[in-house]
Amino acid sequence: QVQLVESGGGLVQAGGSLRVSCAASGRTLSIYAVGWFRLAPGKEREFVATINWGGSSTVYADSVQGRFTISRDNAKNTVYLQMNSLKPEDTAVYYCAADPNFRNFRGTYWGQGTQVTVSS
Repeated sequence: QVQLVESGGGLVQAGGSLRVSCAASGRTLSIYAVGWFRLAPGKEREFVATINWGGSSTVYADSVQGRFTISRDNAKNTVYLQMNSLKPEDTAVYYCAADPNFRNFRGTYWGQGTQVTVSS
């Protein structure tokens, strides 16, 4: 079992930056790919980014490509999502998930989410 806890969400103005974190406990996170997803009111859950076990491969949604960066520190059992040039449409609850499969990521374990609000 892996327990995931997101943190770092908050309120930021459009054009600003925010970094959210996903800390794991229970098992080492280094054997899992980790993904970030978001859920906005009235919308379906949206994929944001994933990173493989060692951090050498990443995938981004077109909507965040070039603005968001996913990274990981396996020594700290933590994955980060650096969000720059934020837009009001980035407002959502951001969830991290862990899965043994990077290329066929489904999300075996999920965190409880952290709210990110971008004001215009």
